[in-house]
Amino acid sequence: MTQEYSVSAKVYKNAEFGSWSMEDMLAYVKRHGVMRVSDLHIKVGVPPAYRFDGNLMKLRGDAVTKEVFEGLVFPLLGESKIAEFKANNNVDCSYHYSGLQFRINAFVDNDGPAVAIRALGSDVPKLEDIGFPNDVYKDIVKLQNGLVLLTGITGAGKSTTIASFLDRISETKACRILSVEEPIEYLLKQNKSVVSQREVGRDVSTFSEGLKYMLREDPDVIFVGEMRDAETIAMTLMAAETGHLVFSTLHTRDVSGTITRILDYFPSTRQDEVRNQLSLGLAYVVSQKLIPKKDSTGRLVCMEILNNTYACANIIRQGKLEQLYSQLQTRTKDKSDEKMITFEAHLARLVKSGQLDLLEAKKWVNDYKCFLDAMNTITV
Repeated sequence: MTQEYSVSAKVYKNAEFGSWSMEDMLAYVKRHGVMRVSDLHIKVGVPPAYRFDGNLMKLRGDAVTKEVFEGLVFPLLGESKIAEFKANNNVDCSYHYSGLQFRINAFVDNDGPAVAIRALGSDVPKLEDIGFPNDVYKDIVKLQNGLVLLTGITGAGKSTTIASFLDRISETKACRILSVEEPIEYLLKQNKSVVSQREVGRDVSTFSEGLKYMLREDPDVIFVGEMRDAETIAMTLMAAETGHLVFSTLHTRDVSGTITRILDYFPSTRQDEVRNQLSLGLAYVVSQKLIPKKDSTGRLVCMEILNNTYACANIIRQGKLEQLYSQLQTRTKDKSDEKMITFEAHLARLVKSGQLDLLEAKKWVNDYKCFLDAMNTITV
């Protein structure tokens, strides 16, 4: 007989709050908000830990045992995902609780089972509230075709920004929006558009398979949850080249690293072809980081933005990627063919405006000399 698991079962002893269930742990996120508490980590051998304002904070309680782990986590997975986890030592899924969506990855490490639970608000934030350094988001929403990449480390808010774009497009355009995600993180409203969201593992077996079928389903706007292999990247670039507006994500730290990472997925014999595809199909790269605010009330977004102008496209086509940074530094005017910015310039703006502490900013710079130059030249 299959064991019954419940999210309300009080299975973890917490020195601060008494016995907690998984429901109590998720309610803690709800109380403080997803902009402050972004993740919950549970693994055998240590107490559960929240990522609070970007820092890990362990609960003062017992180390988690295998039995406690199963009592906490298995209610979130359900019977079929539990079976998949036991068979493969890894599973992705999502869980909805009290107006919040949680993205779950359960896995096995050297000590036993572990899980990373990412908290996502069910209400998609407005583009104006994301924290763009300029109004480039207005230009992106108006695009009819091309590839828009949101990049950054895990937990940088890439999916939230894309959801905001898709939500605005759905509000303002009568078009067909299709996505393939793993898992679905934000449930998008239909509004003027017709929206279909598909989940890898539930509705399709892979991103590339989802893309293949998607191109036969009359899409105007496509969201590919992650470009994680050469086949998916090739099909995503083809979709952008053939007249669709495509959004996707990559785990890279800056604009130049994004182009390099895409090329690295392909053998040297294909890189000229892929550079040419990128130069033609790429519209924007938005790399972002989430950084603790000066007043310790949450985190704010810092961005590096590439607008793939003719000059940038030529740089990409020729493989002279080291020249892209100078474009980001100089093409910063409030014009549709510019609106670029470096991380260093945006960090300097945030410091000068009093939103970000200088010492905190120095931890996040990619190029310290360029940051110092920006601090000396930028005024707000």
